[in-house]
Amino acid sequence: MWRIGAVVGLLLAAPPAAAQDTAAQDAARRQALLAHLPADAAKRVFGQIAAPSPGPAQPIGSYAKGCQAGAVPLPADGPAWQVMRPSRNRFWGQPQLIAAIEGLAAKLPALGWPGLLVGDMAQPRGGPMLTGHASHQIGLDVDLWLTPMPDRRLSPAERDTIGAVKVVAADGNDVDRKVWAPQYRALLEAAARMPETARIFVNPAIKRALCREAGTDRGWLRLIRPWWRHDDHFHWRIACPRGAAECENQGPPPPGDGCGKELDWWFTETARHPKPGPPRPPMLVSQLPPQCAALAKP
Repeated sequence: MWRIGAVVGLLLAAPPAAAQDTAAQDAARRQALLAHLPADAAKRVFGQIAAPSPGPAQPIGSYAKGCQAGAVPLPADGPAWQVMRPSRNRFWGQPQLIAAIEGLAAKLPALGWPGLLVGDMAQPRGGPMLTGHASHQIGLDVDLWLTPMPDRRLSPAERDTIGAVKVVAADGNDVDRKVWAPQYRALLEAAARMPETARIFVNPAIKRALCREAGTDRGWLRLIRPWWRHDDHFHWRIACPRGAAECENQGPPPPGDGCGKELDWWFTETARHPKPGPPRPPMLVSQLPPQCAALAKP
């Protein structure tokens, strides 16, 4: 039987996981990076803008190379969610993402899931972030913690400091059976079946568990994609809204449920210990879509 209280207890007691660093750790890294970035580095410029642009909402460019106009914030507290790491100011998105989060939250009572802990979305005007993400640039991505929401409202200080609970076993081969329960599959399946969903990124061990538990109706598994880390949260990406002419969708995932040889690769030494490549130079504002230059001015 799934003991929500025990999992929430781990949330409140556990040190922060690497994927969900505290606000203080993130701020220290930001300052270190700022000291070495050129003035026209996109992550420097967009990372220091505190407010959205006026005008209509518009995602511009691709998930990993773009910006957003007319972003709106997800309220810090909703009927079935709480925004985490609020001091990062990364709770902005396109209206369609806000609506999708609210729509998923409305499904939670039927899933036996008490509420969402919402991690990073996008910066007020999108663009590259100083720390933490290559994507999340056009207001259509959100990290949702794989930790059930407590039955009380967390304080701002708690939201900035407590860590998410990892659901993957220490050896990385499977989920942690002391934490994992059917409600996790139900949550991820519900998100994958949302009509807006383009992809969901999870740890390979979580994908392995979903493949094992999915049953015969497996079409939704195609959108669940394995990726490094992601052992304490899942990255939910929605598709470009209809009529968003400047938004570039990612290509569709390969056919099939993704549970065969392509998943096995993620458990090889090559996948687990990829050779690091040379560091990439920081992306400049001039390398983003042309419309982003105007949004780069506070």
